[in-house]
Amino acid sequence: MRGPRLTLRVLSSSADCAVIRVGGELDHGGERLFLDTLGESVDTGHRYLVLDMTTLTFCDSRGLNCLFAVRWLLRRQGGELLLAAVGRRLTYLLEQTGGSDMIATYRSVREALDHVPERLRAGWPPGTVPGSARPPAP
Repeated sequence: MRGPRLTLRVLSSSADCAVIRVGGELDHGGERLFLDTLGESVDTGHRYLVLDMTTLTFCDSRGLNCLFAVRWLLRRQGGELLLAAVGRRLTYLLEQTGGSDMIATYRSVREALDHVPERLRAGWPPGTVPGSARPPAP
């Protein structure tokens, strides 16, 4: 039996915001991992999640439902789900289901973070101080 074909990696975070790279396949096989991991992130206080979809290779209706579930959870917390670097397949799914009216998509993580309140943003690029483009002091 193969393990999950989905990978999730936190690239940067602040108390209220996390940037998470979603890679591989977001479908039935990765559904539980996705929901558990992002649910834990929300439980720790992240009200804004920026999902970097650069390395996502597949997403089906189950994966789309996962995105809607996380969006619903974040909205209940007064936050938002933002998708960055969304590929053609997921863009098509969002457009065909009306999801593009519900979940914001951006060309890059930087662009998505620009839509998070500045005082709450995770640092970007990774390793920078939140709210700035400077690397942290040694």
